[in-house]
This record gives sequence, C-alpha cells and structure tokens, in this order.
Amino acid sequence: MKYSESLKKNSDFQQVYRHGTSYANRYLVMYVLENQYMKNRLGISVSKKVGNSVVRHRVTRLIRESYRLNEQLFKKSLDIVVIARPSAKEKSYQEIESALLHLAKKHQIAGENKNEEISN
Repeated sequence: MKYSESLKKNSDFQQVYRHGTSYANRYLVMYVLENQYMKNRLGISVSKKVGNSVVRHRVTRLIRESYRLNEQLFKKSLDIVVIARPSAKEKSYQEIESALLHLAKKHQIAGENKNEEISN
C-alpha cells in the first residue's frame, strides 16, 4: 500500500460508518468517506461470524492484497472501510478482488482499467 495507510482507531471507523456512504455485494460491504489527507486510509473489519482467527486473518490478507494491487485505480483522499461478510470465507483471491472492484465502481472511486491510469 504505497499510497495508503491503515485505519486503526475505533473513532475513525465510527466516523466513516456515521458519515460515509455504503454499498454491498454478496461478499463485502464498503463504506467510503472523503478525508482531509492526501492519501487513502483503508480499514478492514472481519467479525467472528466469518470464522476462526485463521479464516478471519486469511480474508483480511486477501482484501488488503486486492486493494494493494489495484491501488492506482482508486481516487485519493478517501477513508475506506471494507467489511467481510460470512460468505467471503471460502472464496478465492479472484472472487474477493472482483467483489472489491465492483464496490469501488459502485462508489465511483475507481477507474476502468490499470493501463489507462498508468499511462496518464
């Protein structure tokens, strides 16, 4: 996550939940709120309903890696909170990445493809 930081404080998460907009699909829920920083802050929440600690950590890593590899597509100055749904626990990296990019497009915070953004 070259251009981003992690959201860590509970108060930051609560701010995004209260004032941000949310969209959901089968595997993930995404809240987005603009911030005053020049970089994105990503928060990932995976509850115990998803599975034991090994499963939760795996889902967290998949979401973080999906964001990291597609980071250049996202607009800047955003707080993004991604919540994993229980149906995400058995899914592959490709399915999680697809779900994340689908929600980013719904929020209109991601570009169309990687090559277009890199060449500009």
